[in-house]
This record gives sequence, structure tokens and C-alpha cells, in this order.
Amino acid sequence: MRILGISESTYYDRKKRANVAPSERPTRGRRGRPVPGYSYTYEGERICDERINQWLLELIEGEEYVYGYKLLAKCIQDKYNVKLNKKKSYRLCDELGILQKPRQRVQSHPRRLPRNRIVTGSNQLWQMDIKYGYVSGLERFFYVLSIIDVFDRVVVKQYRGPACEAKHAAQTLCYALQNRITTGEEMPTIRTDNGPQFTSKLFGDMCESLDIIHERIPPRTPNMNAYIESFHSLMERDLFRIRDFRTFEEAYESLDQYMDFYNNRKMHGSLKSKPPAVF
Repeated sequence: MRILGISESTYYDRKKRANVAPSERPTRGRRGRPVPGYSYTYEGERICDERINQWLLELIEGEEYVYGYKLLAKCIQDKYNVKLNKKKSYRLCDELGILQKPRQRVQSHPRRLPRNRIVTGSNQLWQMDIKYGYVSGLERFFYVLSIIDVFDRVVVKQYRGPACEAKHAAQTLCYALQNRITTGEEMPTIRTDNGPQFTSKLFGDMCESLDIIHERIPPRTPNMNAYIESFHSLMERDLFRIRDFRTFEEAYESLDQYMDFYNNRKMHGSLKSKPPAVF
């Protein structure tokens, strides 16, 4: 043993363990630092895990049952002044069997994919989309949300502002319907991309309440919203690319002037060289 460089105590200890049946050998615990079994208050008082477990169980018996392990840890910190991080809270909740299952998001308005349509008149299919403009004088962006009629190319309504949320999309569509659709007339189909304004519950609820078919194109298929994409390309070329705006008011005024020209005077080759409002 001396030649091999092994001490006698090590040799006989290993020999003794080799003679023990595998079933009688102690199981090896998890690797890593051993669990201390306690935490500390911010004043330095030691609190055992059993007491923390009791507090966790008491919390989920009350209003805090809706919380996950992270917020339960925050409750312990605030209520009992104990240092409890999210990792330990997860372990304790797991051992107690009180971990919440991940919540599955339920789509209140499942996506309806667009289908090929033969459009024979106005107010049958509208396309909506959002574009950005830039105010160089303020170094700020603004949003332009437009709705175009696929048949006559009229931009039936437009919103512009420093923000564009679901409520703005819903309001703009409502104003367009009020201006274009008469009582008893069938509602147009609305086609959009999958922007958050259009996938929102608010926008979906509004379409459902008005019995509107809302189609959402698949990702990376702008050709399925080709008419509104084409209009926004024209607006970029004819207005945004050649004008520098100093203020929001200047940008909005220029946009209003362009829209008046586009709808009422701009000739379209696909409309027999007529403007949209005349076609």
C-alpha cells in the first residue's frame, strides 16, 4: 500500500464498504450545496423551513391563493420580514405541492384565415393596416392607421396620432362604418395582419357585436393585404419621403391634404384613370 501511495485507513474503509450489500448502502443525495433548512429575517433571526412552510400554507388558504411562488415569496418578505428568494420559494412550494400550473392563454376570438373572394362592389372587403411617419423637428414617430375599400380604392377612414392602440383601431372602424354603411346594408369583411391592435379582445368583441367577419392574414404574407400595402407605399413615396415635418400639427395637416388629393383627384390606372371617389 505504501508503494501504491494509499493510506491504510482509505484501503480498509473502501474494503469495508465493498462488503456491504448495495441495498444497504446509503443513497447519495443531490449534488450541490446542501439545503440549510432555514432562512433569516432582516434582523438576523434564524427561521426554520417548517415555519415558513406553515406560513405558505396559511397564505394560500386566504386571498393569496391566486399567487404563484414569486408573489408568495414577496408576501413572506413583507408580512414576516424574512429573506426568501424566488428559488427557495419555488422549492418549498414544490415540496408542499402548491405550485400553480402554468396558465394557458385562451383566445377569445380565434383567428379566421382569409379566403379568396370575388369582390364585385364597394363595401364588401376592407383592408386595414398601420404605418409610421416621422416628425424630424421633434425626433418622434407618429402612427397612421388606414382602412381601404378593395373595390374602389377609397380610403374610407384614417387615424393619425402619437399612439395607436386597440381602442383607436376600434374607433376608426366604427367611424368608417357610420360613414359608409347604411341601415340594413351587409357589413364588409375586415382583413388585417396580426398586430396587437387587431388581435386584441376589444377589437374582436367589437367585430363580433356588429356581426363583422374579421380575417387575419398569416405571418409574412403581406401580399394578402396587397391593397392597403400598396396605398401605404404610395403615401411613403408621395409624402413622407419628400417632406420634413417640424411638428405633429404640420405632419397631420400635410397628411389631410394628401388624403383629399388621393381620394378625390388622384387618377388610378386600375380605376380607368379615375380617382377613387369618382369610380
